[in-house]
Amino acid sequence: MTTTERHRLTQYAHGGGCACKIPPGELEEVVAGLVGTAVPAGPGELLVGLDDGDDAAVVRLESGTAVVATADFFTPVVDDPYDWGRIAAANALSDVYAMGGTPVVAVNLLAWPREVLPLTLAAEVLRGGLDVAREAGCHVAGGHSVDDPEPKYGMAVTGIADPERLIRNDAGRAGLPLTLTKPLGVGVLNSRHKQTGEVFPQAVAAMTELNRAASAAAVAAGIRCGTDVTGFGLLGHLHKLARASGLTARVDASAVPYLDGARAALADGFVSGGTRRNLAWVRPHLEAAGVAEDEVLLLADAQTSGGLLVAGELPGHPVIGELLPARDDGRTLIVAGGERW
Repeated sequence: MTTTERHRLTQYAHGGGCACKIPPGELEEVVAGLVGTAVPAGPGELLVGLDDGDDAAVVRLESGTAVVATADFFTPVVDDPYDWGRIAAANALSDVYAMGGTPVVAVNLLAWPREVLPLTLAAEVLRGGLDVAREAGCHVAGGHSVDDPEPKYGMAVTGIADPERLIRNDAGRAGLPLTLTKPLGVGVLNSRHKQTGEVFPQAVAAMTELNRAASAAAVAAGIRCGTDVTGFGLLGHLHKLARASGLTARVDASAVPYLDGARAALADGFVSGGTRRNLAWVRPHLEAAGVAEDEVLLLADAQTSGGLLVAGELPGHPVIGELLPARDDGRTLIVAGGERW
């Protein structure tokens, strides 16, 4: 039996992946006092900060280049340390891609229970992160590590972008279609994996796929509004986008793609607490008359390293809805349609 087989990493954490995020409502309360305050003096112009909860911060330098900065880390979402490292790195890099940028350099963020889990496993996690960063053409230069009761891994990533071609969540316009570049369902599959040990290669493949090509295609197509779909689920991230843009978003539930096994995992009860908190947060802003509760729950499924959700069409990816003018009742989300299965 190998070291990896002896240690199921998901059993050393209270949750897994982006489902461990602080609930969106609570997080907004924490940062509420920081939004709209005077920005400390510094070089360049802050283009994207805290105001609308975008995927990364962006500063335009005097040279005209925009610097994109982000950080993301989480507890194990799968038991295999190498795959976990790959997933966490792809997820951190995604924040730069979601802004229409290109990752340039990353530093590792590692928390490890060194008296509980062998450091050989930590080395595998770091190797996975390095391999994905190498695939992205992004340097990895050191990082920071701490002794911690729970294993955690991720990256702080710095990238560059054209400040005139940023993708941000406050730039939506009524009438634009909504395109999703990866299927949903990794949340319920990861919950099943954590509880049963079953392995889902389709989920690992989705989570380790870089959003690089989708981002480049979106920028080339002139798309200026979008986000990535991670811990707050499709509905949570779409609510933030619609709210920031002063619009309402309609989702055609029958057009949303899911990974194989996702519906079965939901039916068997493998739903994370993070997913349920996502749905509770958006419920006051949601109209979903005639749509089954399970369908709505899947739309709130907490994703890890999900795809891009952009306001525009991208060839090869499904259109799942559209942006609409703001409603008088303030609702930002409409879910229509039914199951395709």
